[in-house]
Amino acid sequence: MALNYERIASIEHPHFRGVHHLLQTIFPAEEVLAYELWREPLEDPAIHVYAALHGSEVVGATEYRYYTDLCVAMTDFTIIGKSGLGIGRFLFREREKDLRQLALQSGTEPLGMFAEVYDAERAGNYSFGGVSPMNPYVRREVLSHMGYKRLDMRYVHPSWDHEGKAVEELDLCFLPSEEELETIDSSLVHRFLDRYYTALPHKPKEWLSMMEQLQSRGKLELLPL
Repeated sequence: MALNYERIASIEHPHFRGVHHLLQTIFPAEEVLAYELWREPLEDPAIHVYAALHGSEVVGATEYRYYTDLCVAMTDFTIIGKSGLGIGRFLFREREKDLRQLALQSGTEPLGMFAEVYDAERAGNYSFGGVSPMNPYVRREVLSHMGYKRLDMRYVHPSWDHEGKAVEELDLCFLPSEEELETIDSSLVHRFLDRYYTALPHKPKEWLSMMEQLQSRGKLELLPL
């Protein structure tokens, strides 16, 4: 049975409950937005949430966005709910086609795509992840194979539970359109993060300090992941 790629643009969509259940299964609680709080993001045309359907079952999901003024994309999450169905490759290809179309429509040339990934060595507790393909060690290696590189910075982000906690033990990564790229402007990273986390009103002091430092860093090295 072939997989289908279906956009979720409302919490009333019949498959959103399945997507939210996968989020709760895969990620720690502080990384998951409450069910009702998804209403506004899903209705935002700039936020793309898609489910991978195997028949009527949600077996995977991905969320991403493309900032035309910054010429960068962000992969919010990629979820594989079952092994042995080729879900990861399917989501990657479908997302790639959609992002290419978004860039074409806006007349822009993408510089690359950001993603966050846990460093399981630092996290200590990496029991979250559900099925084996979502284990933090596996996800990190997959991003490395795709060409993502780690930004040379100590990274934190505000918790998605709206409590304003600093979520640490992650790296911010970047997949450059030009594989040979070795640095990225810290001002671009600052502008991207400031935009991306606008939806969270409570920012921890660690995040504010990180953002202040980014304004004066100049260039950030892109390191092996």
